[in-house]
Amino acid sequence: MIKMRRKKGFFSISAVAEMFSVHQQTVRLYEKEGLISPKRSEGNTRLFSEEDINRLEEVIYLTHQLGINLAGVETILKLKRQMKKMQQQMNQLFESTQKELQKESKASEQVIRSSAKHLLKMRKKDKDKTEKEQQNKIFDIDKWEIEYEDNG
Repeated sequence: MIKMRRKKGFFSISAVAEMFSVHQQTVRLYEKEGLISPKRSEGNTRLFSEEDINRLEEVIYLTHQLGINLAGVETILKLKRQMKKMQQQMNQLFESTQKELQKESKASEQVIRSSAKHLLKMRKKDKDKTEKEQQNKIFDIDKWEIEYEDNG
């Protein structure tokens, strides 16, 4: 596709036709077929925006360079709109899924941290209890039992 440098603003049909080296009737035909939709001034003059010119450039490329008929161009443009809409929906779905995954990840992290803290407390209590029991066994002589064997 040939890209031309253009000034921003609105263009008349004669300027647009000259820009693409096509007849004004060709531009009118594309409008009649619904392939382009330029705005109208109060005097009913066609005003082509940058978006209109980009669309016209695409139509001219498809018809003149690729030899596609107007029905085919209409179908291509319709499919492109549908693909763009589907891409937007996919992007929204991806973003919402990513946000949900981040929320779940944070929630899981909190559960893991809480569980780890709880486990450490339990281990410390168990260790303290075991140490206390060991100390009691060693130092509480009154609870020691001594057995004698009678070999006689």
